Amino acid sequence: MNSSTDLPLPSGFRGIVANLGVKDSTDDLVIVATDGPVATSGVFTQSRFVGPSVLVSREHIANLQASAVVVISKNANVANGQQGEDDAREVVALTARHVGCEPSDVLIASTGVIGRPYPMETIRAGFADISGESWSAQLGDIARGIMTTDTVEKTSSATIAGSSAVVSGVAKGVGMIEPNMATMIAMILTDADISAEVLQSTFSRVADSTFNCVSIDGDTSTSDTAIIMSSGVVTDVSHDAFESAVMQVCTDLTRQIAADGEGAETLIEVLVDEARDEAQARRVAKSIVNSPLVKTAIHGADPNWGRIAMAVGKINDDDIDQNNVVIRIGSEELFPQQVSEHELEELSSYLQGDEVLIHVSLSIGSGTARAWGCDLTDGYVRINADYTT
Repeated sequence: MNSSTDLPLPSGFRGIVANLGVKDSTDDLVIVATDGPVATSGVFTQSRFVGPSVLVSREHIANLQASAVVVISKNANVANGQQGEDDAREVVALTARHVGCEPSDVLIASTGVIGRPYPMETIRAGFADISGESWSAQLGDIARGIMTTDTVEKTSSATIAGSSAVVSGVAKGVGMIEPNMATMIAMILTDADISAEVLQSTFSRVADSTFNCVSIDGDTSTSDTAIIMSSGVVTDVSHDAFESAVMQVCTDLTRQIAADGEGAETLIEVLVDEARDEAQARRVAKSIVNSPLVKTAIHGADPNWGRIAMAVGKINDDDIDQNNVVIRIGSEELFPQQVSEHELEELSSYLQGDEVLIHVSLSIGSGTARAWGCDLTDGYVRINADYTT
């Protein structure tokens, strides 16, 4: 596993990052391209207020192939009617012309404020200005180019066991995060030769266990997009080893997203095991990680395990019996075994760390799931109270 930001893109991919002036002087355009259509899969938000970037990308990815992905950051281009869709398609056309491919082979993602149209005159001029730019972007450049309120770029890379092929990824997202079949914005790139069908099934499984299990604030974005592309340069790659590498990268990115939640100071990981099945374990884990009371307790380093019990109890499943539930923070069992005041003081010290584990066993079956989130701070309130002003 490597999260260095100066890594090159996997073989078969090239990238360009630039500032078009969408909002400020920071980079706001990212294009990742291949020399022709390659196996591609994606998962997207299930919001009913979906943006045109998602609509266009769903349309273009239907054949499970693409030549390029373009990301416009600092503007989500959502809720702008027909003009918003027309603008998204124009950005796709501008990208296709720059890459040298068909517009139908370009996917698009956007992130930023909802309800504001793209500044198309600025974007057109910006595309004209990058005509001579070299395709030399590194993984970290791509990650920085898709940031909005993120405080750090998020990258990860892993070598696929038994081969020279790699899986590399970038992601952004720190708020309005409660995915539903997707994530914020993520691009996963691999030079392994993986068929489109295997790519799709693998990515669906991995995204469901990683990106779909992160929550910052319980709010589903209108623009969530996660894309995986395979350039096919390295052959004879084990499918199991490939899935393992994708899981490593996506889990790492998920943890980075949770740790960088808006205003966050503590990464929260929730493990629920001995559930009836994975679905039940996930519901309980997300109930815990989404609870404002749990989040604020973690922020205050308060080992108030009763709030965890409350979050478990909100799940209205008849087979969850409080007499069989075990609650732990870190490795310390807090229920049903009671702890001393001295042990609670030691636990408070643990809660002041950068990362906290909450472990709940339901004693029902063998289902297991993890969810990731962060504490709730006054910084989150300030960021979102002042977001557009």
